[in-house]
Amino acid sequence: MHPLRRLFSQTAIYGLSSILGRFLNYLLVPLYTYTFAAEEYGVVSEFYAYAGFFAVILVWGLETGYFRFRRQKDVDANRVYAGALGFLLLANLGFVAAVAWFHPLLADWLHYADHPEYLLWFAAILAMDAVTALPFAKLRAENRAWRFAGIKLTEIFVNLALNLFFLWYCRQWRHDIGTPWYDPAIGIGYIFIANLAASAVKWLLLLSEFRNVRLQLDPRILKPMLAYSLPMVIIGLAGMVNEMLDRAILKYLLPYDLATNLKMLGIYGACYKLSILMSLFIQAFRYAGEPFFFAYAGREDAKQAYRVVMDYFVIFCVFIFLLVTLYIDGFQYFIGAEYRVGLPVVPILLLANLCLGIYVNLSIWYKLSDRTGLGAWVSVGGAALTVVLNLWWIPLWGYTGSAWATLACYAGMAVVSYALGQRYYPVAYDLKTIGGYPALGLAIYAAHQYAVSVAGWASWLSGTLGLLIYVLASVTERYARRMVKS
Repeated sequence: MHPLRRLFSQTAIYGLSSILGRFLNYLLVPLYTYTFAAEEYGVVSEFYAYAGFFAVILVWGLETGYFRFRRQKDVDANRVYAGALGFLLLANLGFVAAVAWFHPLLADWLHYADHPEYLLWFAAILAMDAVTALPFAKLRAENRAWRFAGIKLTEIFVNLALNLFFLWYCRQWRHDIGTPWYDPAIGIGYIFIANLAASAVKWLLLLSEFRNVRLQLDPRILKPMLAYSLPMVIIGLAGMVNEMLDRAILKYLLPYDLATNLKMLGIYGACYKLSILMSLFIQAFRYAGEPFFFAYAGREDAKQAYRVVMDYFVIFCVFIFLLVTLYIDGFQYFIGAEYRVGLPVVPILLLANLCLGIYVNLSIWYKLSDRTGLGAWVSVGGAALTVVLNLWWIPLWGYTGSAWATLACYAGMAVVSYALGQRYYPVAYDLKTIGGYPALGLAIYAAHQYAVSVAGWASWLSGTLGLLIYVLASVTERYARRMVKS
């Protein structure tokens, strides 16, 4: 199969698990937001924000390190895998033990003294997810996309089923006749219990990737791999600051009482979910793109391929932006009425994710030139900007300030990464495409807003017309470009 076609086909398969699977989880948002008050859902948003940071730390950047070192000459890929896996197992056992020892103190510090068990559940979830990240990386490296997708989907179906069982079936059943399976005092804790069970099922399904592996901590393998991978932790943490910091600190920076701050956090967290179609596509692309970029690097036409990938990536991301924003009147029903006051942040967050996707494409310069340390500085700079802007804008504009800070950060990182990439690994990206299609999307969105609010058009009619214009314009432009080349 042509390498680019294989990239797109595997992106589709990974998308089956990432986009379809997380879309099923996305369907849980109505369950949560119609079941729990905004301040309760704020607790869920906060915990998953913390989880994002630890998910990066506990993998130690070894996913990318494994991809890099398994392809080197005179290196046994199985020994690379065994060394990295052994290190992750040991490190995550230590993490769980530390949380188990200190969890009462941590729970009190986070204002969850009434539910210290939340920390224990999350420690187990994070450890299982971190260790299984490497078997999943092995499946990706070996192009076993269907097995990857099958296990991911199974995990998601288990999580979905248990959420429905506890929060819908058991709540109603207990209300009618009573059941030992549901305790109202646990409340949102059932969300965490479902996640824990799903992670355990995923671990069991990946046991075959642990068998026949002689775990070892060989410093000759681990030392250079960690030297390469640890800057990826810094990059990942900086990325989590950009993506998750707002939800982790909103309850501390908003100028209200704790209950109101959690309510605002819940509203923002729910509306953030409406931008998830963009982030899910980016995640699916990452799964397929990283092995592709490394495998294709030695070819003469590699840089041309990277340029083409960027073009189509931007075109599709702008389509997602328009799909959500032009039909926001329909998407809004995925969250409860109490949460819809936050809908104006959705277009901002979609644009932020578009800039993040462009940065993901551009990031090949430091991965392929072994300048992960310099790439880490770009991410650290973006994280610093995120911190400053959140501290400045949240007290002024609330969660809307967080959304604008996210957009400013990702846009800045994309610009800096492009400039550095042109120096260290120059790719002749088409700036007219990268800038032109988002500009077209914004123009269509602005025209839609005018048509609906001023001219009185039906929202569905204006949205459909705008989406059709974009599709026709993009198809026509791509066709004209091919004709010029031919």
